Order: sequence, then C-alpha cells, then structure tokens
Amino acid sequence: MLKENIVKNTIKSLAAIAALLSLGACSSMSQQDKSTAVGAAIGGVAGSVLTGGSTAGAVGGAAVGGVIGNQVNKPPR
Repeated sequence: MLKENIVKNTIKSLAAIAALLSLGACSSMSQQDKSTAVGAAIGGVAGSVLTGGSTAGAVGGAAVGGVIGNQVNKPPR
C-alpha cells in the first residue's frame, strides 16, 4: 500500500512539473494569470502529498495555491 502511494504521488508530481513547463508557451497570459496557474499546480501537488494522495487534498491545495498565486502578482491600483 505504501508503494502504491509513492507511485501515485510521483505520477502527480511529474504531471505538475509538466504543467509548469508548459506554462512557458502561454505568452499571452498576464503575469498574474501565470502566477495563479503556478500557485494552483504547486498547491495541488502539496495538498496531495500532505494528505497522502487524497483527491480532496489536491483540489483544496490547488484552490488555496491559486488564490495565493493570484494575490502575489496583483497589479497596483
């Protein structure tokens, strides 16, 4: 069972890395949009790892990471 979790987390991590690398092709995205996407990807992986591969943890982490990434590069008013 532990081995299965390690494999699942590795696959999820590799998918997140692939998603991050593909963001370079999104030249039409604003910096805030890119930060939101990166935050969501990192948060999703972190949430999954911290909850032992839970889908709910991945989704929750992605949501929190996306919000944080969005606010980090918020344009000045």
